[in-house]
Amino acid sequence: MAQKGAAVRQEVGPASVRSVLLVPVPVERAFEVFAEELADWWIRDYTWSGSAALVELGIEPHTDGMLYEIGPYGFRADWGRVLVWEPPYRLVFTWQIGPDRAPVPDPERASEVEVRFRADDSGDTVVEVEHRHFERHGESGEGYRQALTAGWQELLTGYHRSVTR
Repeated sequence: MAQKGAAVRQEVGPASVRSVLLVPVPVERAFEVFAEELADWWIRDYTWSGSAALVELGIEPHTDGMLYEIGPYGFRADWGRVLVWEPPYRLVFTWQIGPDRAPVPDPERASEVEVRFRADDSGDTVVEVEHRHFERHGESGEGYRQALTAGWQELLTGYHRSVTR
């Protein structure tokens, strides 16, 4: 299954990428860091504001909450919507960022991310992230999936660093 350390195992399908990571903390803490401390581990260059101008990054903690960033001059950009909020075991949200990094206002044209947290026999937590439905991004969906396969590898490595501090 998953390995200790920052090793992220990935399985790639035609319209999805599934990443698995083992973190040495209880399920509750793993969920908390992922969902409530997003700004501590998300790569700031992976935002519209960029690392120099990003002020805030977060997830509103409830179903229909937004994944958002606040940039310069208080500008807020919503880039996803929470579909399922089941702490500390599951979080599902839309990915309303297109392959060209433009906002995708129509959730039917957005991909989707599901994150699951489960304890293993040692009390560590297996974190599974499945980013799926890249076909909703149209002709650029496959290239976008390839880019985000590397993107999730980098993001989850940062998450691991944050959760083990």
